[in-house]
Amino acid sequence: MLSGSSVLITGGTGSFGKAFIRHALHVLDVRRLVVFSRDELKQWESRQTFGDDRRLRWFIGDVRDRDRLTRAMHGVDFVVHAAALKQVDTAEYNPFEYVRTNVTGSQNVVEAAIDSGVRKVVALSTDKASGPVNLYGATKLVADKLFVSANHYAAGHATRFAVVRYGNVVGSRGSVVPFFQRLAAEGASLPITDKRMTRFWITLDQAVRFVVDSFDIMRGGELYVPRIPSMRITDLAEAVAPYAPVYEVGVRPGEKLHEEMIGPDDGRRALRLGDRYVVRPAIATWGYEPPADGEPLPDGFAYRSDTNDLWLSADELRRMLADGRW
Repeated sequence: MLSGSSVLITGGTGSFGKAFIRHALHVLDVRRLVVFSRDELKQWESRQTFGDDRRLRWFIGDVRDRDRLTRAMHGVDFVVHAAALKQVDTAEYNPFEYVRTNVTGSQNVVEAAIDSGVRKVVALSTDKASGPVNLYGATKLVADKLFVSANHYAAGHATRFAVVRYGNVVGSRGSVVPFFQRLAAEGASLPITDKRMTRFWITLDQAVRFVVDSFDIMRGGELYVPRIPSMRITDLAEAVAPYAPVYEVGVRPGEKLHEEMIGPDDGRRALRLGDRYVVRPAIATWGYEPPADGEPLPDGFAYRSDTNDLWLSADELRRMLADGRW
């Protein structure tokens, strides 16, 4: 659906954004790609990476500024909303800044997309939005609900909204993999939060493809969750630095021992759909119809990293890192 179209991505100079730009230019062959972000240095660095491709448009702007978003979305068919403040501990010290970007900024994206006649919007969520225990997760949960209920708001317009929620991205900026790699190269010990900890893992390429595929199948109001493997944090440390000593530092404030992407209450509205789960909207006055090929899930279903049926071993992650598949 995105091929040959005009696309805008907010937060387009982050790890996901740069991977999406590469995919959009070389695989989807989009007609026009608007990169919207607030950091001029990262935009300059991205321009050096992608060169003078005439399909690219670079917009300095903040999602807190609705007027700037509306201007950037002029003539845009599809929007990927990836902009967010994401550091868990920083959110606890600066809560309202996260509200302004992750909540108010999301509503600005909704309103600018409707006013600009955008066809479809997919917003990126996080596993921390399911049963949140920290402020970052709470703001992303609110954002998820804003995008789902935006379909009520846009019922008389052509614009439709959906959300994708996935786990930790292997090798993304700020993730634990490059952090462990740097410590291992320095001969230092690796800090492990808790040896029992598990996490969901997805590669950048997988995340980009999942988002792109969601545009093709969405009708508006869905929350899509990929079926991806879990990994024990001890296996991750072994894969990155097999001979490095490790030590436990304890679970930090706002952190879970195991992550959850679909809680049991949302699980009642979830269906299995091939390589993903889809959580149907609780209220859908705009005429949402669930996918006919969706498979019902058992009572009490929840999608957690410790009870997942897919697991990534240390050897498998080591091969991924060696092949550059992250």
